[in-house]
Amino acid sequence: MAWRCSGSTNKELIENMSRHKLISDERVKEAFIKVDRRHYAPSQPYEDSPQYIGYQATISAPHMHAMALEHLISFLMPSAASPAPRALDIGSGSGYLTHVMAELVGPRGLVVGVEHINALRDMGEANMRKSAEGKQLLDSGKVKFVVADGRKGLSEPARKGEEARGTHWDVIHVGASASRVHDELISQLKSPGCMFIPVEDEHDRDSQYVWRIEKDKDGNVSRNRLFGTDLAEAVVGVGCASRRNPGNYILVENTGVQGPLIDRKVGAKTPRQVSVHGRLAQVQI
Repeated sequence: MAWRCSGSTNKELIENMSRHKLISDERVKEAFIKVDRRHYAPSQPYEDSPQYIGYQATISAPHMHAMALEHLISFLMPSAASPAPRALDIGSGSGYLTHVMAELVGPRGLVVGVEHINALRDMGEANMRKSAEGKQLLDSGKVKFVVADGRKGLSEPARKGEEARGTHWDVIHVGASASRVHDELISQLKSPGCMFIPVEDEHDRDSQYVWRIEKDKDGNVSRNRLFGTDLAEAVVGVGCASRRNPGNYILVENTGVQGPLIDRKVGAKTPRQVSVHGRLAQVQI
């Protein structure tokens, strides 16, 4: 399904995801249309696939971002109970989803992207500044990027004028696989609030599942396992994968000898599609 969603323009990509029911909420669709993915993906930005962005990191496939926002949308939008939503994007990478969320939280909202190294933090901010809209969001203080240990969440002061509403997060999106759901993340969720996070399976560390963790207005926490994904640690070596990616894709170095290379990385699994991007070959498995 996801491979059919690629387009030749940003709008075509989003319309294709909408047609295939990967996006059903019009607010999510409109937000994605506002943010041109070409500012955030290094090559073939309108292909529905993950892409390597450097520093052993990837930008997830658009359909993965779409599914995340479909689950988070009711907590991202301003409401009478939460007129200034706060969203935390852990593993913000290229800054793409951080920007899209900023289009949803309203004029009083706040979105913070968290990365573990300065190079990725700087990349997210630089990418946002490629568009007038992104630059305005940064300059207004509505969006910021920081370096921190995302496993511990983030204690971020409220925007000026919103101090009375506290510093908890309406939404926490985690874009990298976690070994477990850290207590700090749950404690930082607002009541009500929602988290979207891929977590390693406790019985099989090679498997991950995306969880939707919701805290209700009384502070009760519910956990719902949504679907399997494949987002593992970087693998280092000659001709090896830079990182496994959501949606059963793997990026491998394009050495020109793809058959043996793919066999080594994927094992007995049979690749269904290969797409070459310069030095990288993307394989659907």
